[in-house]
Amino acid sequence: MAITATTNGGDVSLNADKVSYDLVETDVEIITSGRRRIPAHSGILASASPVLTNIMEKPRKIHGGSSKRVIKILGVPCEAVSVFVRFLYSPSSLTENEMETYGIHLLAISHVYMVTQLKQRCTKGVGESVTTENVVDVLQLARLCDAPDLFLKCMRLIQSKFKTVEQTEGWKFLQEHDPFLELDILQFIDEAESRKKRRRRHRREQNLYMQLSEAMECIEHICTEGCTLVGPSCSLDNNKSTSQVKTGPCSAFSTCYGLQLLIRHFAVCKKRVDGKGCVRCKRMIQLLKLHSSVCDDQSESCRVPLCRQFKKRGEKDKKMVEETKWKVLVRRVASAKAMSSLSQSKKNKSEVLFKEEVEDFIRIRNKLI
Repeated sequence: MAITATTNGGDVSLNADKVSYDLVETDVEIITSGRRRIPAHSGILASASPVLTNIMEKPRKIHGGSSKRVIKILGVPCEAVSVFVRFLYSPSSLTENEMETYGIHLLAISHVYMVTQLKQRCTKGVGESVTTENVVDVLQLARLCDAPDLFLKCMRLIQSKFKTVEQTEGWKFLQEHDPFLELDILQFIDEAESRKKRRRRHRREQNLYMQLSEAMECIEHICTEGCTLVGPSCSLDNNKSTSQVKTGPCSAFSTCYGLQLLIRHFAVCKKRVDGKGCVRCKRMIQLLKLHSSVCDDQSESCRVPLCRQFKKRGEKDKKMVEETKWKVLVRRVASAKAMSSLSQSKKNKSEVLFKEEVEDFIRIRNKLI
């Protein structure tokens, strides 16, 4: 039900669609900053606001011989007060244009008079129209009006557009008159940047663990099944037969191919034979050691080279200081491997279910035909 405010001389009266409140005598007058008077009904106001309820319960003061209770709402435009009173009568009457024009004023009024529904709408409406020019003002209002969602949105906008906000008059005024809020904003920006760095580092670490997990699977795949260049039964001599080695690329071809080249180098490296070793050989030894740490094969039938030897050596070296970091690496690679296997099994299961659904659909369609 829409209520509109119309001016008759110096007073303001409320008219409603389908219902005229002139039929019911008003017992309240709301006075605005422009000395305009908005007649209202105490029952409507009290039902919408606990603050107005407390005002209605106080003894009435007689003003100029009038028996009506007087409530002053000052410090905001008269039109904003009129929109506020109309909202108390009909919440659906608030338009987007009014929200855009008086949203900040309505947020303040709704907070003072504890009109929760209007405050929620104002928080959302003001948040949608906040810009770099007014974000500092809106932030201060959100803090005063206890609007955490709007406050957080303003903080994030300042953090993302800080160089632009820093040039505004609102920021300069804030620096001069509210240094504590300025400090809160700078701390928020610093914490946000720290969280970004931690997330980026975490993503890099997880990516590394996934790559190592994939490398472990490829090593097992190469040493048990064979792949394009290396297999369990073939000699690394190109003159000998490689008939038992797979010729087609596997699903993780780039990783698998790099490991095959590394294995071939490891087998023929002269520096490794001399005991000096090289960077590539040391990398291969680390991968083989990592495999032995995550290998679940307890029957000593694992076909990956040096797996059993590294397991026996690991039992002797448990008291070494370096083992702590190594165990963390092993645990995280094993976790990444488990997650990869789980996601792959879910993917395979969904593909099977989809295939079954397609077959059922075709079968039903054939029956209908």
